[in-house]
Amino acid sequence: MTAIPDTQVPGVYRRKVGDIVITAIADGFLDGDLEVLRNIDTGLARDILTANFRPARRTAVNTFLIHTGGKTVLMETGCGNFMQASAGKQLANLAAAGVRPADIDAVLLTHMHPDHSAGLTEKETGKPIFENAELVCHENEPRHWNDDAAMARGNEREKALFFQLARDQMAPYRDRMRTFSGEGEVLPGITAIPRPGHTPGHTTYLIASGNDQLLVWGDVVHIPEVQTARPEACMVYDTDPAQAEASRRAVFDMVATDRLLVTGMHLHFPGFSRLLRDGDGYRLIPAAWEHAL
Repeated sequence: MTAIPDTQVPGVYRRKVGDIVITAIADGFLDGDLEVLRNIDTGLARDILTANFRPARRTAVNTFLIHTGGKTVLMETGCGNFMQASAGKQLANLAAAGVRPADIDAVLLTHMHPDHSAGLTEKETGKPIFENAELVCHENEPRHWNDDAAMARGNEREKALFFQLARDQMAPYRDRMRTFSGEGEVLPGITAIPRPGHTPGHTTYLIASGNDQLLVWGDVVHIPEVQTARPEACMVYDTDPAQAEASRRAVFDMVATDRLLVTGMHLHFPGFSRLLRDGDGYRLIPAAWEHAL
């Protein structure tokens, strides 16, 4: 008899979009309560989770490795060592996928919250982890997180975990940071579609090759079962809740109408899904497992 396993296998899953290979790289998960929700009764949210066999708010943290146009692109860097011990697994899972930090040509961010960007640097030294990569994001992200007046309006946790940490993560990349302002191709086969509200520069990315498309919708949802059924449900972390809701509804309509394959940073790993209209809301259907590339 072999030893009883006591760890999970690496969080790595690949699929193709035309000639582009997308690899979901798990960073782990974050546990929390429902008090972070806005515009929905927490009892109703809990009932929705229970009906979907999700008795607690456990949030997946996903990142994505993209091989496209001769480049190796990493979308998001996860939590690093700055959040819960259940997260920060990206580098180990990248290694399991056969990729070293030095292999990354570009780091592409949907936004600069710590569960998306805190893996840019080593916590102990502040040195950049992705030494050969350019850092690419919407121009409103560095503009917002470097805004002293915006920082002053935050509470102490927001000042430290959001504003100061974002500044610290950006600093080693300042000479190789590239920003964009509107919709358009930012890397081969990857088109930015800004959807602000969660943060001022929050951006979704449409990956396309041949006849295939995949929309990476970033933080359009944090609690998938709740926010797809009730798109009005927002998060305390949204910088502009009304705009975040409008962006979510626009993305949902686009995905359902165009029958797009979608994934996101907080969909249950590996995240690839379809979205169907369901009454006044929507419902996610996990995409079938791809057994071969």
